[in-house]
Amino acid sequence: MTISDAQLARAKNIRIEQVPLLRRSRGATNETLHGLPDAAIRRALRRLNHPDLPNARRLFRLEQERGDDGTVPAHAQGTALDRMRARLQSGEPPSAQTAGIPTGPTGEGLAGGPTPTAGMQLTRWEWLGPGNIGGRTRGIAIHPEDPLKIWAASAGGGVWHTRDGGGQWAPVDDFLGNLSCSCLTMDPSTPTTLYVGTGEGFSNSDALRGNGVFRTTDGVDWAPLTATQTADFRAVTRIAVSRTGEVVLAATTTGLFRCSDAERKTWTQVLDVPVGIVLFDPTDDKRAVAGALDAGAAFVSSDGGQTWQTATHESKPWSGRVELAYAAKDPAIVYASVQMTSGRIWRSTDGGRSYHLRKTLDSSGHVADYLGDQGWYGNAVWAGDPTDENLVVLGGIDLWRSTDGGDHLTEISTWWHGRSVHADHHAIVSHPSYDGTDNRTVFFGNDGGVFKADDLARTGTEPQAPFVDGWTELDNNYGVTQFFSGAGSRLSGKIIGGAQDNGTLCFDPGTGTEGWQEIFGGDGGWCASDPDDPDVFYGEYVFLNIHRNTDGGTSDDTEGDRYISGQFWNNDIRDWDWKPLPFHIPDAKNNQALFIAPFALDPNNSDRLLAGGLSLWRTNDAKATNTAASGPSWQAVKPSAGSKISALAVAPGNSDLIWVGHVNGMLFRTVNGTAATPSWERVGVTGPSRLRPSRYCTCVAVDPQDLETAFVAFGGFEPDNLWVTHDGGARWTQLAQSLPDVPVRAVAIHPRRTELLYCGTEVGLFASEDRGVTWSPTNEGPANCSVDQLFWMDETLVSVTHGRGMFRIDLSTV
Repeated sequence: MTISDAQLARAKNIRIEQVPLLRRSRGATNETLHGLPDAAIRRALRRLNHPDLPNARRLFRLEQERGDDGTVPAHAQGTALDRMRARLQSGEPPSAQTAGIPTGPTGEGLAGGPTPTAGMQLTRWEWLGPGNIGGRTRGIAIHPEDPLKIWAASAGGGVWHTRDGGGQWAPVDDFLGNLSCSCLTMDPSTPTTLYVGTGEGFSNSDALRGNGVFRTTDGVDWAPLTATQTADFRAVTRIAVSRTGEVVLAATTTGLFRCSDAERKTWTQVLDVPVGIVLFDPTDDKRAVAGALDAGAAFVSSDGGQTWQTATHESKPWSGRVELAYAAKDPAIVYASVQMTSGRIWRSTDGGRSYHLRKTLDSSGHVADYLGDQGWYGNAVWAGDPTDENLVVLGGIDLWRSTDGGDHLTEISTWWHGRSVHADHHAIVSHPSYDGTDNRTVFFGNDGGVFKADDLARTGTEPQAPFVDGWTELDNNYGVTQFFSGAGSRLSGKIIGGAQDNGTLCFDPGTGTEGWQEIFGGDGGWCASDPDDPDVFYGEYVFLNIHRNTDGGTSDDTEGDRYISGQFWNNDIRDWDWKPLPFHIPDAKNNQALFIAPFALDPNNSDRLLAGGLSLWRTNDAKATNTAASGPSWQAVKPSAGSKISALAVAPGNSDLIWVGHVNGMLFRTVNGTAATPSWERVGVTGPSRLRPSRYCTCVAVDPQDLETAFVAFGGFEPDNLWVTHDGGARWTQLAQSLPDVPVRAVAIHPRRTELLYCGTEVGLFASEDRGVTWSPTNEGPANCSVDQLFWMDETLVSVTHGRGMFRIDLSTV
């Protein structure tokens, strides 16, 4: 059934001019959009209000990494880790634990790890998941002789391995030198040798910086290739290995590099444009193709990658990212998925020297917008059937299949349905025994983890959306979710977290690691839990758009009316609208806040909520009934200081004492925060003991037993990212001398023994037993990835990571 724009507009109660915008932005057909629930349609329309969202997402993470001079040094994370390890080797061996946190030999800190030595009572981290919700996966490798052995490369959680075809996953190394893994390749001549490239170069929301290429020769132990730990390899997008294993080609954001020595010590640049894909001809090591990352070009080599020529193509000029795939039946055929506006297909019949435009039509006869508006991010093409060179699968937001070489495309997945495949596709890999007849199994890596089609020919073949038949999710404790924030209810034990591209998620301790549930869609942001009511949680969509859940995190956003920042769906205009003042936050309406903006419940008054944009906003009736015309009322209680608010804290026991930090490093304090118009003092700017950083303020933590003591953390790969004051901000002391020179994102003070501190950094968690004067020399737990937030549930510490989900550790007996 073909559905016109007018029919879709009437069915969904939206305006007709919104239909083509939706179709293009979501990479879908009218027929698929017709099947969307109303709430999903509204979410998609809401996304149209953020046309610069990809760039805003990218800049948010980058802003936290900049130093005082506004730059980020190449391989800063790897350099910091090397220095930390050097200090460790030159000093005394670390004790088994510091402030109750495991800091001994690698592996002793995780539940299920090696047993401590006799007599040692070692508290361990417990991983909370999510075990049923994966994360961004950019590479998959499968052992050709034992296809139950699969490796997956996650964007923030490192390399993972399964021995049972995805039934259960485990990380290959919690402390791999860099857990930002962007691609994964197996040596065809030696399946136990694998290469992983680190650092994402696709300019996505939180593209993480890498540290070159790592290699394993036994499938277990990984080591960096030292020659790649340079600025040229700060973001490795793809790696190709010749059939003999002799030559390795590495595509990076600075160009294409070639290595032919066995030790991988010498790399030669052979292309000087950013490259997103490189492939060897599966039958001839002399031939290879490459696609530009953003320059709209393809390249071809006939001498094993030593020299390259620019391919030609007919018709309109190319633009953006170019993804490539050889046809398994005939490698003379190469398919190109070109970003363009929303995706177009070209095909070469001469091994990649020249390309010809295909029709690229959907089932309604429209040009198929299969990449949506983010072909720079999710763009994958597969032509791996050895019996049919015309069978092509394309991945953008959803998956599409063509049986005529790209002239006509049919959707085979539906991003919004829980039984289908997650959105945003990055990797498509055939089963080693795929033969087009008896075995047609294909694996997919996307922003939701790893999925499988047992029979590609029968997958997603329903007459209309949703396309759910034949898909199997393999996220079985594949724990690579990237959280920004979290909060927990000590009354119910439930925890919520805001996740990159996976919404706001809720963990119920009764359902375990595989029972996490989405309670709000889109990007998840900051979170809060009502300390007095276990049914009330707060989350955030981007730019300070705060939403409220009042059923204990048991249901998704079905009506779109949970925003308490003032946005609501207006049926009269068939679009999103904003309530009148004082029932909306102007900074949220005008996008005058960080991509993930801080907000906090007053720990002394659960009706009071503070939210940071350019100004600081306050509501004293956070639980007011929400209608289309009213709800919580908001007032600005701190004027704009010209820099967005990035951190805030209300002192436990004193609601008048509030700290506010800004992106440019400014720090303010008030001692009459509940007044109608609080007075603010900028602190740390004068005197010999002043606060010196002029970069992103990430966190403020107030000592619960001494309210004049506050700890303030900063971003940047700098040596002075943690400071303390004991007199309300008049004098400051630097505490980061024994921490690595990386962004410090979170500080937690033990609620009973306040001399014990815990510090979440870009490379894991550190602990101190002397109020931050010295820190544990290692970060053996929970993992070597960014710890974005720390919060307490009584005396249990919860670690919110950006790449490994959440962990907790009971410190009540420390």
